[in-house]
Amino acid sequence: MVLPAEVLKLLRQWWKARPTASNNGVAPEHRWLFPGRSQRQPLTTRQFSRLFKEAANAARLRKPVSLHSLRHSFATHLLERGRDLRVIQALLGHSKPETTARYCRVAIGLIAKIESPLEGLV
Repeated sequence: MVLPAEVLKLLRQWWKARPTASNNGVAPEHRWLFPGRSQRQPLTTRQFSRLFKEAANAARLRKPVSLHSLRHSFATHLLERGRDLRVIQALLGHSKPETTARYCRVAIGLIAKIESPLEGLV
């Protein structure tokens, strides 16, 4: 996943300063970047999925969304910004371009901008 430089910088700062399990006197909930319900464990993917759905409901999104929707959005935005499908394929970790193509929902505006390869020949 591609992170903005500022987010990567913050994560690196946290990583250097983070408490570890060997730190005596550090509360378990402070040992994780994203603590879970059991403060001795990190946030699980299921818990994260529930939080994501709660945020979507709070934002009053009309369409159903999931964490997987973020992958589709990421691929689509890259495609709309002119990134090559092979680059998107590598970022998503797909072995086949057909799999990546399914992730990329091509916007109508992008299709409308395509010119005929015969333009200017006539």
